Amino acid sequence: MENHDTVSRSEWLQARKRLLAREKELTHLRDQLSAERRALPWVRLEKEYLFDGPNGRETLAQLFGPRRQLVVYHFMFAPEWEAGCRSCSFWADSFNGIVPHLEQRDLTFVAISRAPLARLQAFSRRLGWTFKWVSSAGSDFNYDFEVSFTPETVASGQARYNYGPVASPGSDLPGVSVFARGEDGALFHTYSAYARGIDGLNAAYGYLDLVPRGRDESGDNAQAWVKLRDLYAR
Repeated sequence: MENHDTVSRSEWLQARKRLLAREKELTHLRDQLSAERRALPWVRLEKEYLFDGPNGRETLAQLFGPRRQLVVYHFMFAPEWEAGCRSCSFWADSFNGIVPHLEQRDLTFVAISRAPLARLQAFSRRLGWTFKWVSSAGSDFNYDFEVSFTPETVASGQARYNYGPVASPGSDLPGVSVFARGEDGALFHTYSAYARGIDGLNAAYGYLDLVPRGRDESGDNAQAWVKLRDLYAR
């Protein structure tokens, strides 16, 4: 930062306008990409999935509530872990406030993890989260949507993540999946994204991308700096 170029206000304004033109290009491209995403074909779900939640056992259809669209954040929290993934928690810290807005647009939001419900609820209380979070323990849900991996799958080299083979993925990885409900009650999988594909769901990154130091991340463990937010002051 100390060696960054310094110019006059008029020179800065010229540079800023050039960047603005590029930003507008990106905005228009993002609009086009969003339209293509919405136009993707759907896959009808034939399997019924059950989850443990605050309302007891619920099917995927019940998670929709009265709405026709459902977005699921695949939160990394394996059954044997004492706490949820710190990176997923980094994402989740921006979830609470958006839920009422999403519901006004016919969209239900829920996080799903394999850990037992009691552990999810305790972790939610610790971090002050109020968004709905259910457990997929005993279900194929996480495995079918390629965010969890059995030891056998990993050992055989057959694990897939982000639509391709992945080596040594561990037991769980993050992602987001979108579902729709038809007029006849049929459920459809419409979209999933993984890895860098979920960057746009992290509100903090949006601000970090604006500042001189940016995300200030590099290497294989780029998010090594991230902690659960109640641990930063320790």
